[in-house]
Amino acid sequence: MRHGKKVNHLSRKKGHRRNLLSNMACSLIEHKRINTTLAKAKALRVYVEPLLTKSKKDSTHSRRTVFSYLQDKEIVAELFREVAPKIATRNGGYTRIIRTGYRLGDNAEMCMIELVDFNEIYTKEAKTKTTRRSRRGGKKTSSAEHVVTEETTPEVTEAVVEDAVEVSATEATEAVVKDAVEVTAPETTEDEVEETSPEATKDVVEDEDAVDETSAETTSEEDSKEDDNAPEDDKKEA
Repeated sequence: MRHGKKVNHLSRKKGHRRNLLSNMACSLIEHKRINTTLAKAKALRVYVEPLLTKSKKDSTHSRRTVFSYLQDKEIVAELFREVAPKIATRNGGYTRIIRTGYRLGDNAEMCMIELVDFNEIYTKEAKTKTTRRSRRGGKKTSSAEHVVTEETTPEVTEAVVEDAVEVSATEATEAVVKDAVEVTAPETTEDEVEETSPEATKDVVEDEDAVDETSAETTSEEDSKEDDNAPEDDKKEA
């Protein structure tokens, strides 16, 4: 019987058990979570959590003490550089054990042990819970309306009204200018046509006279040819 014995020997001798827990602690610090049996995870939690507490105070003595357990300089450096700042505000309970079922071969109970502060899912939920929610709803108002509603003094309202009137006046003047430009454009084109019309008409008249002269010449030539051909036709008939 093992009454009053709090240490689980894990069916190993002292040296083997010490090296097993040291290697598992190094893997946990490096990967932030590992899968193992439930008995090993419980033994590892008792082994590694005092080392995590020791890493909160970054001194040469603390580093040498942790190195005597882990026997790995890179893991010790990562523990003091990355893990220690994350767990600085936590007073114990640095690890979490989640049971994952039973192993197929020997039906051993399996679990996952992880560092609590490196689980992004739970940390995001904690952040969303601490956020402040507003109960205001409805449509968003413009900046001018917002100013009018918040500052209800007469001076502010008069200034806002004057700005709105100035904006509307400028828009009206721009519209009037556009209409004036559209109206004056056809008038200028008609004036230009009237100014250029005499010269164009002169050219047209000269062209018509030339066409009339050529047509007269062609008609006279045709008449003369018909007169020449007429006697020959009479002779042939005789």
